[in-house]
Amino acid sequence: MLAKVHSSAVYSIDAYVLEIEVCVSRGTLPYTVLVGLPDQAVKESRDRVRAALINSGYRFPMDHITINLAPASRKKEGPAFELPIAIGLLAASRQIEVRKPEDYLIVGELALDGRVRAINGCLSMAMNAREEHYRGIVLPSANAQEAAVVEGLDVIPVTSLTDTVGFLSGQLEIKPVRLSLEEVFEKSASYDVDFADVKGQEHAKRALLVAAAGGHNVLMIGPPGGGKTMLAQRLPTILPKLLPQESLETTKVYSVSGLVNQGHSLIATRPFRTPHHTISEAGMVGGGTFPRPGELSLSNHGVLFLDELPEFDRNTLESLRQPLEAGQITISRAANTVTYPTNVMLVGAMNPCPCGYYGHTKKECHCTPHQIQKYVSKVSGPLLDRIDIHVEVPALEGKDLKTRQTGETSDTLRDKVRVARDIQHKRFNGAELTINAQMSNKLVKKHCVLDAEAETLLHQAMMELGLSARGYTKILKLARTIADLDSSDRIRTEHVSEAIQYRTLDRGLWR
Repeated sequence: MLAKVHSSAVYSIDAYVLEIEVCVSRGTLPYTVLVGLPDQAVKESRDRVRAALINSGYRFPMDHITINLAPASRKKEGPAFELPIAIGLLAASRQIEVRKPEDYLIVGELALDGRVRAINGCLSMAMNAREEHYRGIVLPSANAQEAAVVEGLDVIPVTSLTDTVGFLSGQLEIKPVRLSLEEVFEKSASYDVDFADVKGQEHAKRALLVAAAGGHNVLMIGPPGGGKTMLAQRLPTILPKLLPQESLETTKVYSVSGLVNQGHSLIATRPFRTPHHTISEAGMVGGGTFPRPGELSLSNHGVLFLDELPEFDRNTLESLRQPLEAGQITISRAANTVTYPTNVMLVGAMNPCPCGYYGHTKKECHCTPHQIQKYVSKVSGPLLDRIDIHVEVPALEGKDLKTRQTGETSDTLRDKVRVARDIQHKRFNGAELTINAQMSNKLVKKHCVLDAEAETLLHQAMMELGLSARGYTKILKLARTIADLDSSDRIRTEHVSEAIQYRTLDRGLWR
């Protein structure tokens, strides 16, 4: 007898409908064959399904069993198909009768005792089920909160194979899990850190405010203990709050990576990822035999912080260049090609020299000029070309640490960022870009016009500080953002003057 069950599989960060066909026929010797490009984990499902059926009180058919995963042209991976395969076997062997099997997608991993375990990618599967007009999705109870944010879909949580059979045969009623997207955001959209915690470093805090307002990448340079990591950790708190669509896209990346915490539905705050400098290229941008998102995609709509930037492998850093500009990365393999989002702000931190104390007011640096130049040159010019702001973060003085005065809170700074970004959205109305950092040279010429006094200042800075043409364009973008923070249509002299201060490496202080 032939039975068909509908399931779902993940490709990249999206899902597609998978039809599982199970045929049980009489034969001299029993055997089970699984076709449809299954990987090793899927092939192992046969033994787990057999044990789960027997331990749940059902009979495993001792006949010719053919299980087909369609479409057969796509590689199937993971244990998410075990629950639907078990349901298909029970239906094909006439042990149960599934009412309206075309109404629900079924996904889940089976334990040997029949329990249903959590799987990855349930948010993408639930969104796909709604797009394909299914009534609902049957999935592990541990994934129910994650999938329930998809409105207009019945999310049926199950804990065992027996519960699943009872629901699909109409003998057990299971209420769908429902959540309000707005309530989830209100509950989860909060940070544990605040900019008010940072003592001193007003210049660096101002630079991060400018970076957040215009979406500019940042490089912080300073000795150990100056607060570079502390500042970077608080940058997400002043970025605009995640939009629902941004949250869903980011949560899909975490979902397919298995990083959504049980009991949580959405990534409601801007991600902040801090990979160690020993990370591989595949770990950074994604990859593997079966491609998985890397740290770059896990930072989507958030901040990727690279501490000790020169210590990272050079090839790993160079792999960031194209995704940072394009906002996505495509990973090609012989069997498939996947695309992941990479809409991130890059924040780097580095010491000014190998020992870390070049320019320190209290500690002596023992590095030679050649050692300093070699150390700083580990970060290539093309990568620095993607970083608009270079800011010095000096060592803190004792008086800064003792002060009881607190700076502006993250909420106050976020309001300033929101006003500046609203101005940019109106300026680029109808264009694909939404922030100043994404402006092309053509748009820079159109929107970054200087008056005579500001033009003279910038020309003088180029001559005296040896600024490059690249630095000239970066300064114009930064000046435009600073003017937006002042709600000024014109870029004035003080805006250009501040922007010049954010090009430390162009000013030749280390190179």
